[in-house]
Amino acid sequence: MKKFLIVTGLAALMSTTAMADGIGVSMAKFDDNFLTVLRNGIQAKADADGLSVQIEDAQDDVAKQLDQINNFIASGVDAIIVNPVDTSATQAMTDAAAAAGVPLVYVNRQPINVDTLPDNQAFVASNEAESSSQGFIEQCNQWKAAGKAEVNVYVMQGQLSNQAAVQRTKNYTDVIDAGKCAVKVNVIDMQTANWSRDEAQNLMTNWLSTGAAFDGVLANNDEMALGAIQAMKAAGIDMGSVIVSGVDATQDALASMQAGELDITVFQNAAAQGGGALDAAVKLAKGEAVEQKVYIPFELVTPTNMADYMAKN
Repeated sequence: MKKFLIVTGLAALMSTTAMADGIGVSMAKFDDNFLTVLRNGIQAKADADGLSVQIEDAQDDVAKQLDQINNFIASGVDAIIVNPVDTSATQAMTDAAAAAGVPLVYVNRQPINVDTLPDNQAFVASNEAESSSQGFIEQCNQWKAAGKAEVNVYVMQGQLSNQAAVQRTKNYTDVIDAGKCAVKVNVIDMQTANWSRDEAQNLMTNWLSTGAAFDGVLANNDEMALGAIQAMKAAGIDMGSVIVSGVDATQDALASMQAGELDITVFQNAAAQGGGALDAAVKLAKGEAVEQKVYIPFELVTPTNMADYMAKN
């Protein structure tokens, strides 16, 4: 059964107008393409609904983010939205908001305590179990279509403290174990590039220096896929000889796909997640019912349908 949240008390008497300055938002960092779309989604929803929100940059600092949460609480906000820096460090944020009776909504990155959230807290994102698995299955199919029976690959992981990175990497193994990959896959190496294009470019450059033959790259997000592509292009590798997959379907990723570089990505609707998080926060603060877990579906993107996504982010 779906779990619903009912917030009672004086919060139920608040109107949208009364909440005009009442939503505090802490983003893991501003300097990230996907999170920028997410942040803009929150702002766009706020603008459309006549709300103003205070959005702050945690700059990838767990302590700074917790300070922001405590400052929001001290300033009397009606609700808080958090895009966690470290998903394993969310219990302190949950406890702080719960102790103050302030509704809290986690967005995009699943908190470690997602199954034990208080009744006035929720999580809005996409189901990571459905993310990279879609892209990897398509990648396997493309290798088979190219006549491959066995392939060698590199895997780029996001921040290891982040639930999405752990799950997206696990998805690759799950696809193989379930017999859903059409070819045999050998992982040459797997390392984190922390969601970063620059770090991924450096990591790929190091891998290329070994001279090992490979057939593709599996990246936990588009930024790392693009960094890997930049390194391969700089090394003179024919992008038609390798298959590269990412996740998020950012505009930069789609441009790379249009250029014949990136082969596969998976659309994660950042704007919808942002808007959904704000909607949940407002409803919780007003005492309305909200699903405790709200999932926005992932969608496979390849060159055949990429035009449908060019204007979605």
